[in-house]
Amino acid sequence: MARVSLIDANDRTDLSDLVAKLSTARRGRLINIYRMLLHSPSIAVAWMDFNTAVRNAAQLDGQTRELAILRIAILNRVDYILRAHASSFAINAGISVAQIGALDDWRPSTLFSSAHRSLLAYVDSMTRDIEVPDSVFSALREHYSEQQVVEATVLIGAYNMHSRVLRALRIDPESVPQASSSS
Repeated sequence: MARVSLIDANDRTDLSDLVAKLSTARRGRLINIYRMLLHSPSIAVAWMDFNTAVRNAAQLDGQTRELAILRIAILNRVDYILRAHASSFAINAGISVAQIGALDDWRPSTLFSSAHRSLLAYVDSMTRDIEVPDSVFSALREHYSEQQVVEATVLIGAYNMHSRVLRALRIDPESVPQASSSS
């Protein structure tokens, strides 16, 4: 259960413009992380703008981005991020269900390219140890431009921040709507 209340947009008409902006950015939904962040409207706006830039205004391809995000969620044990990204963003980026399943123990897996393996090693170093060994960084540089390295580094830092905020405040994932079956 969340350690802070999640703001109900219907109860805060003074925030209606901000709620509309946040909802529009999230496909019409006001998700729990923004319901929590609405306690500080300026932080909510900054969070959305930064997150949008990190995820959507970078040269990183969707698979690279989503593999990094999912691995961070696994390492930091953040179901909120894992559920949101594995069920939609990662699949839409072309990551297979088998790859998602292999991320918990990716090193022995043959499902990842050498570029993605270098990225996952970089994620592991940044997330677990903070310090990145030269060998890990050199392997990453074999596959990614300097711009992409900067973008990946900021993405990894951002999602480590996201995961720590979500864990500290115990923000629960949204319920996933059940797909209707057709017979």
